[in-house]
Amino acid sequence: MDLLDPLDAAMMTGEVIASPLHVAAVLILKPPDGAGPGYVDDLYRQARTTSVAADRRLRRYPHLGVDTGGLWSWREADAVDLDRHLTRRTLPAGSGRNELWQLVSRLHAERLDRSGPMWAFCLIDGLDDGRFAWYLKVHHTIMDGVAGLQMIIDSLSADPDRREMPPFHAASAGRAGISKPGGLPNPFAVLRSVLGAATSGVELSGRLVGGLSDLVHNLTDDAAVAPLTAPYTRLNDEVGHDRVVAAVTVSKARIRAVQALADVTGNDVLTAVVAGVLRGWLLDHGELPDRSLVAFCPITVRAREPENQDGGNAFGGWLCPLGTDLDDPAARLHLIHRSMTQGKGQVANRGGGVSMLLLSLGIAPTLMTPAMPRVSRLRTGYNLPISNVPGPHREMYWNGAHVEDIYPISTVYSGQALNVTVCSYADRACFGWVAGADAMPDIDTVTERTERSLAELEAAVGVSPATRRG
Repeated sequence: MDLLDPLDAAMMTGEVIASPLHVAAVLILKPPDGAGPGYVDDLYRQARTTSVAADRRLRRYPHLGVDTGGLWSWREADAVDLDRHLTRRTLPAGSGRNELWQLVSRLHAERLDRSGPMWAFCLIDGLDDGRFAWYLKVHHTIMDGVAGLQMIIDSLSADPDRREMPPFHAASAGRAGISKPGGLPNPFAVLRSVLGAATSGVELSGRLVGGLSDLVHNLTDDAAVAPLTAPYTRLNDEVGHDRVVAAVTVSKARIRAVQALADVTGNDVLTAVVAGVLRGWLLDHGELPDRSLVAFCPITVRAREPENQDGGNAFGGWLCPLGTDLDDPAARLHLIHRSMTQGKGQVANRGGGVSMLLLSLGIAPTLMTPAMPRVSRLRTGYNLPISNVPGPHREMYWNGAHVEDIYPISTVYSGQALNVTVCSYADRACFGWVAGADAMPDIDTVTERTERSLAELEAAVGVSPATRRG
């Protein structure tokens, strides 16, 4: 019997009694010039009828029953029923992005059927100028957001003339096997890493002693966050059934301009943009805490050990103060930069396992709330995760349709009612926001707020007006 690992089993149990735990992405596509009125119809028909083997990860699903002795185990379907997994929705005539995100919000609130492979892909047409979208949803136990995004990228092409391309669920030579969640860590990946690190013996113990000294030092450093000191906000309350989704795209040129003048990283700028949005939103609702909000931020640094000099990366995570208690956008940006620089140094010096183990002390209470009946205001480890995942460096196409935007839509649950993920794609950065509807019912305002936050950063660091229009 192929049992789920302890974290996957805990996630499935948490989903049964609380919130669904799936990740998704939305691709906005524009048909090629000269595409006829039946172009999207043909694409959908091909996706449903093409005789290809499904990626093996999309044939596996968690199962619990009498036959497994009450333990979560993996089952594998011989084939997938495309009538169940591939659907199509057509928006009313005249629909735009607002109507698209309202539909995506409803789709994202729906649980995946646990009686079979846990994924659902939906083609959405009816947007302006013949545009259409794919909403691609997979359960977190099957693959995490980074692995899911890579699956999507593997299905695209840089050749606008390529046709007869396989559907997104098709297996390819590069990804037909089973792979565990990987890439940049999210909060779930932290606990997964801890389970492995806890078996590392003497070496782990030695590094942990040094890591604990870092933890003590962090108690007096404004660029670091002590465990369980994030302020409680509505973003850490219980999450009901409904979800809300919003997305916005900004030019990388504008991000790089701030980055260069402030001498920070691009990720720092993206995080500071989100921080500015949240500060303004909380102020407008009269709910801005006196203490800074705290974000879980993934970290990747080049491994320093000689045995890892083959180009591999060391992965870790960090609790970063967002400076939402600071009025000056430049001060917020520099606080985020100092904090993330410190985090990168500690991950590099202590190793990924130790950094994850230390981080788990701060995030576990928030992360485990899906399996608890009520959220406690006394155990807020962080307020939200903010991640930046790498997408394609050049423009991509699917069966001739230009992929205009790629938006990651991640997971929320009681205790973590907001999630922001940014996908870098070609010359732009695509922000995907998802929240519990009760926590952030006006999430559609983040579009204007993102532009305002970035403009405030540009003005604060001295970006010229001409560059701002970038």
